[in-house]
Amino acid sequence: MRRVGPAPGTASPPQLRAMEGGETPAEPGSGPARRFPVAAVDEILRDVVGSALRERRYEPGPCREAAKDIAEVVKARVKALAVPRYKIVVVAHVGQLGGQSLQMGSRCLWDPQSDTFSSYVFKNASLFAVTNVYGMYLE
Repeated sequence: MRRVGPAPGTASPPQLRAMEGGETPAEPGSGPARRFPVAAVDEILRDVVGSALRERRYEPGPCREAAKDIAEVVKARVKALAVPRYKIVVVAHVGQLGGQSLQMGSRCLWDPQSDTFSSYVFKNASLFAVTNVYGMYLE
């Protein structure tokens, strides 16, 4: 007969499971004291991305630098909101508008009770930009 599971005398690895909607974290009082301010981050994204790209035409080199600059400025302004214990990740993409389609995706471990994100899409006559800000709570 074949044995399934850990070898005798060894501990089994910790089990990971997704939390069901309405479930609370295991420790009472755990979780953020202050939620990630999605509305304030949305406003920062509109302001920074719009002002950086409103009059710009697509050129590969300058738009690559613009994407880096946008990500740095957004991250600095979100950090200035001083929301404790949140890791901030900013991803900015700038590309040429040419009638093509684009699909983007991202994956990470996520706690829907405390982690969140904000996203902004910008278009003008020659370019598009997609900027995402992820706020992950550090326990």
